[in-house]
Amino acid sequence: MNHNCLFSSESVARGHPDKVADQIVDAVLDVILAEDPQARVACEALLTTGLVLVSGEISTQAYADIPRIVRATIASAGYDDPRFGFDAQSCAVLTSIDEQSRDIAMGVKGAGEDHGAGDQGIMFGYACDETRELMPLPIALAHRLMEQLEVARTSGTLPWLRPDGKGQVSVRYEEGRPVQVTTVVLSAQHDERPIEQVREGLIEEVIRPVVPRELYDPAQLTTLINPTGRFVEGGPRADTGLSGRKIIVDTYGGMAPHGGGSFSGKDPTKVDRSGTYAARWVAKNVVAAGLARRCLLQIAYAIGVREPISIAVETYGTATIPETEIEQRIRRVFDLTPAGMIRDLDLRRPIYHATSFYGHFGREREEFTWERTDRVASLQQAG
Repeated sequence: MNHNCLFSSESVARGHPDKVADQIVDAVLDVILAEDPQARVACEALLTTGLVLVSGEISTQAYADIPRIVRATIASAGYDDPRFGFDAQSCAVLTSIDEQSRDIAMGVKGAGEDHGAGDQGIMFGYACDETRELMPLPIALAHRLMEQLEVARTSGTLPWLRPDGKGQVSVRYEEGRPVQVTTVVLSAQHDERPIEQVREGLIEEVIRPVVPRELYDPAQLTTLINPTGRFVEGGPRADTGLSGRKIIVDTYGGMAPHGGGSFSGKDPTKVDRSGTYAARWVAKNVVAAGLARRCLLQIAYAIGVREPISIAVETYGTATIPETEIEQRIRRVFDLTPAGMIRDLDLRRPIYHATSFYGHFGREREEFTWERTDRVASLQQAG
């Protein structure tokens, strides 16, 4: 990112079709892990008009009533009324599940110290001191917009809202620091009513409670609300949903690179998930420890291999000690083997449905162990 620029990030509502798909596969994962923590799960979901397809590879001793899980998840996302064009009770649910390939399973030898990575790949973690939660401001505000949109819908404050929606926030940076929110784009599904009423309600009940007053000038803030003038048809009826398609929303809003692998529907032996969570944990502790104001960590793995193939640190000139020293301290303080990450972050638990909307990072929930700053003292003392 340039030191002086406009930077934009987007988030999507819990009822966005892609996010409903993510919620479905993480709900399936949670049900299985609750009974079988050693399960191997890699499943996907597709949603379209009147239909949900769940497919993938699952090896487990547990039983999961997938149609029941699917319907409960769809209802919790807001699709509980046939008027929305897609609802939990009337949609068809199809499943196509196989066991995990034995060739892939060979890479994961068990839960012990010889536990290899479940796949090859590169994972990134990022943290910065722009917000209290050490996340980039644009994606943090975009997520908060979507949370507030859901509050306005479910509380009855804006009873004409429907589940689907998207938000985007543009922030002006000067000398690498956020100084002004310049534009908010908000698209929210609604029932039949004048667009002027929709726009007025969303400004008052969603945008103003979220955007920090000190970061915008009402005379200069551009708000683009339902720019086409109408958003009545939405959800899977209007837009096919697919799991794993909102990976930039899931991470840092484009502020940091993404290794390419999605998270939802995957058990923690898949380093796409556990490695990315651990990388966020490391980066957040580096920033919290005062070793840098911004930290990007890349970790690379090979399938079946225990140790990372490489670890790279980038601090964008904000480090207080040499980057080589930060990397050495990371290696001393964190066990970044697959087994070590699963153990230290306690990842073999049914905690994943909550990750599948409003981002996997930046929310300091008790079960989001990768958001802890519990290695700050160790990093400071590891020199």
